Amino acid sequence: MIGPLLAMLLVVLAAAAALVVKLQELGHARDTLIAVVRAIVQLALVSLVIGYVLRSMWLTAAFLTLMVIVGGGTSAKRITGSLRLRSWWAVVPILSGLLPALALILASTVVPLHPVAVLPSAGILIGGAMTATSLAGRRTADELAVRHGEYEAALSIGLVRRDAVVLVARPAAALALIPGMDQTRTVGLVTLPGAFVGVLLAGASPWQAGATQVLVLVALLLVQAIAVAVTVELIAAGLLPAGKVVLTQ
Repeated sequence: MIGPLLAMLLVVLAAAAALVVKLQELGHARDTLIAVVRAIVQLALVSLVIGYVLRSMWLTAAFLTLMVIVGGGTSAKRITGSLRLRSWWAVVPILSGLLPALALILASTVVPLHPVAVLPSAGILIGGAMTATSLAGRRTADELAVRHGEYEAALSIGLVRRDAVVLVARPAAALALIPGMDQTRTVGLVTLPGAFVGVLLAGASPWQAGATQVLVLVALLLVQAIAVAVTVELIAAGLLPAGKVVLTQ
């Protein structure tokens, strides 16, 4: 229920999370509070416009484009620490994962070509691609920073930059696939993800809800695998900056 009790609960949960972060030196407590405030404001705004957006497939497409841009900007900031022009290459892994998976889903007609079905499905895939891109980019940048000597050694024995980056960083970048893999392995036993619960609440049978959730999870595996692979390739090509690491030829 929306009301004072919900507001108080949100304040307590956010404050507790920020306190743990601060006391255990897990980052900046302020970032936790900012994330909470942003979530509240953004969901409030989305709640105001979503009914209007869902009236038109063109408006839905525009909203999805906005989601991709915001997701790309978020990943760019995580990977490079800035939003300079080159950082926006982070949009490419998200689109590279999203487009083929969404095209297959829509072409199969399993998900109807209707805004109320397309928007949430595509939104989940965009979110998964963003997370995979951010994690893969950060892990690649961190690995190249820590093992820069190995990268230079690989160049010295004749490897080109792309092969040297892949040799050093790809195993670390692959760790970005673990959250999605674990979610798929434990679905129904540890978690009941949003698609399953949403379809149930919409009045569908448990079998239909389960089928929808499986489709989303399997599509996410493809989306995230592509996003991770493309992120590593963009960093290896020197198109997407790897944080403060300078990659020599």
